[in-house]
Amino acid sequence: MFSLFTNSKQKELKSKREQLYRVAYSWCNDELLADDLTNETLYKALEKWSNLRDKSSINSWLFKILANCWYDYLRKVKSSENIDDIVFIEHETPELLLQQQEIIIQVRKAISLLPMGQRQIITLIDLEGFSYEDVASILSIPIGTVMSRLSRGRHSLKENLLKKNMSTKKNSFSETMLRSVK
Repeated sequence: MFSLFTNSKQKELKSKREQLYRVAYSWCNDELLADDLTNETLYKALEKWSNLRDKSSINSWLFKILANCWYDYLRKVKSSENIDDIVFIEHETPELLLQQQEIIIQVRKAISLLPMGQRQIITLIDLEGFSYEDVASILSIPIGTVMSRLSRGRHSLKENLLKKNMSTKKNSFSETMLRSVK
């Protein structure tokens, strides 16, 4: 490629090649692509050498060519999907995630209000997925005790959550009423 250059052009462009390569590499983080961009920049500079008006601004001129080569590359590799054709399937919105987090917090609080025996059985069976037999073995209690504590624990948990839910709705209703009165 450099054989087409006159001596002054050749020296000038050869001296800038390493600097062009370093910048190209810093933009793309790919050695081969940086080399391609550098070569394309030098090729275009050679083609447009006559357009260079001020030889003292060769650096800015070469880096402008490099930037344009980089933008051309990005346009080529950029997917050309129409944004209107994209179907967004994200079902977890921030509001839904917050609501789920609040439910988790409420359930944890309600479980913490249960007596220790019921709490142990609820967490082992309902949260950790152990069988009744496994829980009876883990806690060294009869399987009938596991079933009765589980039943009483679920009933108490349901009542605690319903009370919490009703008090939350009552508070939000009164806040709504206050806001509408103002």
